[in-house]
Amino acid sequence: MSVTLACTWWPHGDMPRFQKLYSQLGQVYESLVISVSGEVDPADLDEVKTLEAYKGVRVVIPPDRTQARHAAMRMSLDTPASHIHYADMDRLLRWVETRPIEWRQTVEAVQKADCLIIGRTAAAFQTHPQALQKTEAIINLVFSHLLGQPVDLCSGSKGFSRRAAEFLIANTSPGHWADAEWPMLLHRAGFKLEAIVVDGLDWETADRHQAQAADSDAQRRLADAHDQDARRWALRVQVALDIVREGLAAAQRKTGVE
Repeated sequence: MSVTLACTWWPHGDMPRFQKLYSQLGQVYESLVISVSGEVDPADLDEVKTLEAYKGVRVVIPPDRTQARHAAMRMSLDTPASHIHYADMDRLLRWVETRPIEWRQTVEAVQKADCLIIGRTAAAFQTHPQALQKTEAIINLVFSHLLGQPVDLCSGSKGFSRRAAEFLIANTSPGHWADAEWPMLLHRAGFKLEAIVVDGLDWETADRHQAQAADSDAQRRLADAHDQDARRWALRVQVALDIVREGLAAAQRKTGVE
């Protein structure tokens, strides 16, 4: 078995860190599919395009960020890998830097499941601003009930078998967050969902434009500043509402297996 990495990337000065970690990524993943929205700064977009020169790297550029996850998953099916690890690139880089053994163990676990929901430990979750913690807790509460097991859906990381990924691409459209929609569709179609929690998916935003992953003090300072902005709270409430609506709609949607 083998794993393709399907990731979305909104560059924030991450390129030097990616270049430093590329060899580790190449040891674990058969291919890397990187989806970068056409909305990003042209200079950042040009920089990411250069990654196509790296062995095993494919770059896809959807028109806007709402289509990025779907585009990454779709292109990943063009690789021969048996499983796909979806991840947000900024979170993944932090994970590989700070907890490489846990990351490798998780990729091994991806290869044993149709759908592996990779969540955050309590300690990792608590590194996030309250604006994220409070709103994402609502999403997790709703869908833990509907899926019949505790899940953390907004960590930016999940694993899929090829069969599960093919089902999702056949039964979804670009333009959705997908955090709750994808697991709900797989659950209704009879795929087995499994869940784990990891420490390596702690809050990554403090890493932006840094040479390496930020320490806990930097995380805490930025999280406190984040929570002082009422607009960020409003945004996270809207995002949570959108994710819940998508997941509930998926619970009612007809699919090809019904």
